[in-house]
Amino acid sequence: MLRPDVLRWARERAGISPDDLAHKMNVKVERVMDWEENGSISIAQADRLAARTHTPLGFLYLSKPPEVSLPIPDFRSPNADATHRRPSVDLLETVYSMQQRQAWMHEDLIASGAEPLSFVGSFSIESSYSDVADGMRRALGISSGWAQELPSWIDALRFLRDRMDASRVLVILNGVVGNSTNRKLDRDEFQGFALVNEYAPLIFVNNTDFIAAKMFTLAHEFAHICTGESGVSHFSRLRPSHHIVERFCDKAAAEFLVPESNLRQLWRSLPRTANRYQIVARHFKVSEIVAARRLLDLGLIDRDIFFAFYDKRKQQGWSQPSTSDGGNFWNTQRWRIGPRFAAAVVRATKEGRVTYREAHSLTGLRGDAFDQLAVKMGVSL
Repeated sequence: MLRPDVLRWARERAGISPDDLAHKMNVKVERVMDWEENGSISIAQADRLAARTHTPLGFLYLSKPPEVSLPIPDFRSPNADATHRRPSVDLLETVYSMQQRQAWMHEDLIASGAEPLSFVGSFSIESSYSDVADGMRRALGISSGWAQELPSWIDALRFLRDRMDASRVLVILNGVVGNSTNRKLDRDEFQGFALVNEYAPLIFVNNTDFIAAKMFTLAHEFAHICTGESGVSHFSRLRPSHHIVERFCDKAAAEFLVPESNLRQLWRSLPRTANRYQIVARHFKVSEIVAARRLLDLGLIDRDIFFAFYDKRKQQGWSQPSTSDGGNFWNTQRWRIGPRFAAAVVRATKEGRVTYREAHSLTGLRGDAFDQLAVKMGVSL
């Protein structure tokens, strides 16, 4: 017999109801409830339960539920409910997978004679957030007016991703665990995270989130990289975080996306009869909500105006973009893997420095899909 509370923990950790688990296990829900009341489960059923709940089998044989925590700082809002405060198996597996990818890239870069990246940890939270925003632009080789030259939000998102990739930042935008389309990531649990490394910094953005939120998350996590602070993030109604690190990175990201001097100049020039939020949003390639939040932070509008606007327009500009360009598998992989990382893994495989099994684990692609990776993604070896 196994511990009933451990069996219950495995199900709840996976975010599965008793009815859902019964369906997955092809048993009646009464059987699941029985397991969780007296721990009477066969070895074969325990194996299946471990697989269905994505739980390491050995955990089911523990005397009490293990304390499983994130391996990096947790900067998510404390206002989240208990379910979202406890890291899900999907979030944990995603972080572990990205740590594996980063560790491999770190070793590969050192072996090839690469130098550490100067912008990683080049600032601290004691720095001026405007200096950090300037440093972020220098690292990416862009100007303060970069967004004005792009036609849409999705173009701006692609541009930032590509500039970061070219600057040796591993950028992953994914909405599922690996390539498991039946394991969708929950944007109410987390929006992104940053893994600091002086050779291979990594940013993960939850691709189930709204487009404007992804723009902010990408900039926010890059601020984490530049200040040398790893962590998982979630933003609640764009309100200031209780974490000093998050508050600082929020400010740096906001200044990076919507420079104060540019915004003040634009705001003064706009007639009150115009849809000023929309004009600001289009100018800086952010949503109207992000534009309004920036205006609030700079004292150009008050809190009542902002939250009334937020509640009225929270879906405007936040619709899910087609980041896979119409469902094209290889364009999706370009977001999930990244051109530079894909090229490095393919190159190492061809040179015999990693096995195909290792390459499959790193990219999430196997067989013909991995063999076609370089050509289909158009990466240079």
